[in-house]
Amino acid sequence: MSQPEPTNPKSPYFELAKKYNLKIDFKQFIQVEGVSAKDFRQQKINLTSFSAIIFTSKIAIDHYFRICEELRITVPDTMKYFCITENVAFYLQKYIVYRKRKVFHGKACFEDLIDVIIKHKEEKFFVPLSDTHKSDIPELLAKNKIKHTIGTMYRTISRDFDCKELDYDLLVFFSPSGIKSLKENFPTFVQGDVKIAAFGPTTAEAVTNEGFRLDLQAPNPKAPSMTMAIDNFLKEYNKNCK
Repeated sequence: MSQPEPTNPKSPYFELAKKYNLKIDFKQFIQVEGVSAKDFRQQKINLTSFSAIIFTSKIAIDHYFRICEELRITVPDTMKYFCITENVAFYLQKYIVYRKRKVFHGKACFEDLIDVIIKHKEEKFFVPLSDTHKSDIPELLAKNKIKHTIGTMYRTISRDFDCKELDYDLLVFFSPSGIKSLKENFPTFVQGDVKIAAFGPTTAEAVTNEGFRLDLQAPNPKAPSMTMAIDNFLKEYNKNCK
């Protein structure tokens, strides 16, 4: 599983492992590296010119406030915050007095949030993202004629591995960067009978673009989450093996 191990003991991944007697290893294929204040200046973005910010992750929040601190920029109390989920919105409490600020959030995805953003079209939005990000975010903003600027405040890079082989039956990826890391760390990897699962259309596309076989994709009509997709996959696989 190419993501951090869940801290919640009731995680559906642990339930899945118990149900099918699986051994699940959580190995991050990528890591996030902050862009320096010097490199950010080269993007020629004036952070004081924006009246609203769109946050798609907690990482984006951390690096936005880090850059502001390093550039000695005071974020005005009038700033409006638009967060992809309620969980991400609550994370703002680490940096602001939450109840005294204008904070809005979507339900689960950017498509939900865009409906909220449209109601505030008069604002000038700043969107801090990674150097590699989903194209649907700028496309949806442009489609709805939202005045916005995208800035790179952090980068997604491949994580180095000590092992030379991947001895697994199923590899699960959640971003195109994870597929890139697979190629870089294991250049001689041959898929063979190894199953590959991908979360999201861009990750799925990256799998096939790199010449691998995509065996499982989520979300899908029967499974909105990766754990549900794996559960359904294993049910079908076990049925065929009988």
